[in-house]
Amino acid sequence: MFDKPFEDYTVGEAWSSRGRTITEADLVMFSAFSGDWYPLHTDKEWAHKGPFGQRIAHGMLVLTVSTGLITMKPGVVLAFYGIDRVRFVAPTYIGDTISAELQVNDLSVKEHGGVVDTQLTIKKQTGDPVVLATLRILVANREEMRHLSS
Repeated sequence: MFDKPFEDYTVGEAWSSRGRTITEADLVMFSAFSGDWYPLHTDKEWAHKGPFGQRIAHGMLVLTVSTGLITMKPGVVLAFYGIDRVRFVAPTYIGDTISAELQVNDLSVKEHGGVVDTQLTIKKQTGDPVVLATLRILVANREEMRHLSS
């Protein structure tokens, strides 16, 4: 999605990523990295008694994995500009395959480029959304891309 100069984006434009399956190893590594060992994610017996009947992926793990699914070309992406209105609307289980969909909502000119404001929807293989958010990326304009490549 973020692989072209700011001037080439249009409101309404949409993009979809490839899929990636969430594994038990992902939960363990994310817990170790973040320090979040909450039993809903890490204790099979405890989670079995809860509302989902099994362990679920950390919401922040799902959101983090999605950033790796989104195309972000060096020299085009200047910075992560922000994320708003994040909602974890359904559980992601071990073995679910997630993908990211983006739709451009707004474009704001800034020095060196502009902010591409998108609606991020992370879905699992069933097509059901699991995360909704507004994602903003600072993207270079053509002039800045030439400057960065020289």
